[in-house]
Amino acid sequence: MRIVMMTAGSRGDVAPYTGLGAGLVRAGHEVTLAAHKLFEPLVAGSGVRFRPLPVDPRAELHSVRGRRLHDARTGAGKLVRLASMARGAVDEMTGALVEAAREGDVLLVGGSLGPLGYAIADALTMPALGLHLQPLHPTGEFPAPVLGVRPLGAVGNRLSGRVVMTSVDLLFSDAVRSLRRHGLVTKGRRSRGPRSRPVLHGYSELVVPRPRDWPDALKVCGYWWPHETGRLSQEVEDFLAAGPRPVFVGLGSATVPDPERVSREIVTALRAAGVRGIVQRGWAGLGASGDDILTVDEVPHASLFPRTAAVVHHAGAGTTGAVLRAGVPSVPVPVQFDAAFWSSRLTALGTAPGVVPLRRLTSGALATALRRATEDGSCRARARTLADRLATEDGVAPVLAALDRLPS
Repeated sequence: MRIVMMTAGSRGDVAPYTGLGAGLVRAGHEVTLAAHKLFEPLVAGSGVRFRPLPVDPRAELHSVRGRRLHDARTGAGKLVRLASMARGAVDEMTGALVEAAREGDVLLVGGSLGPLGYAIADALTMPALGLHLQPLHPTGEFPAPVLGVRPLGAVGNRLSGRVVMTSVDLLFSDAVRSLRRHGLVTKGRRSRGPRSRPVLHGYSELVVPRPRDWPDALKVCGYWWPHETGRLSQEVEDFLAAGPRPVFVGLGSATVPDPERVSREIVTALRAAGVRGIVQRGWAGLGASGDDILTVDEVPHASLFPRTAAVVHHAGAGTTGAVLRAGVPSVPVPVQFDAAFWSSRLTALGTAPGVVPLRRLTSGALATALRRATEDGSCRARARTLADRLATEDGVAPVLAALDRLPS
């Protein structure tokens, strides 16, 4: 089967699909991933083909509009600003997405592109499955992840999910209408509801139990671990060998308003907690120096995280999964969007001693959390037990089974 996967966003919105794609290739399928061009190196050696999409998400987040995301203090406010920023990017990507889809027999649509991907599939009369990395569909059990974690009651929780899905539909409405310019006529909203469109979720029920009020078409598969073949550099290996396990600190694809201040707070916290540190520059542009701290660029999480004392991270869906897979304690520093949701799951599971939101990040607060994460043996034990259970799951198998059920 010729499978086209499409996604957009940050590295965490792309990396899990490289591992899923590699699994589908091993099963005998021909797989193409359509994503932003800067992520093409992620598929190297996986057997997955790559179709580049325009728009550089890193540049977008560092633009004036992107930096204004930090001005919004609520999840709803950030969602509105994100929609404004993304609308032009979506229109720019539409043509490339259509051309990529024409190469496939079936379309697997990342959650960040849902409405547009489904509209393309309908217009090309292709079967399509959703691939979500977050629980985006409405449920009475918790509020929409991008709006925060404060319970709103069953009715309010479900309403928040509907508001978010409606907002996403509106974000893509112009792009869907523009499909006519690419010679496509869509069939409207008739087939795009969650009850008729199978959606597969790339995380574990051990981390987020499947809501009991979800329709049968919504499945939770288990994690799609990213395809990673890179080794740790000799510099990192030497640092690891030179002393006790360090703490990894990285904010991934998140940006921060004042990188220098955040870097100073991190360095002070590491030293106050009496731990060595590996600090990743990331899109935030963090940096530190000293015999007890090493600053790095990209590193393979699967190789480094298991060798750390703890991980300080921005609680994106992908990094959260990587930390849980490694079986080490963590300190989430949520920045925006669904990060507060994943942070709350880590604390509920007992693998994180607490949350230090970026807006309240001080060296004192972070040092306190680091001491608890590195000195509390029960936190590490719970993380190790959960990692062992996650290792028994196969997130690719349910996707293969769903593909087998598609009409020929």
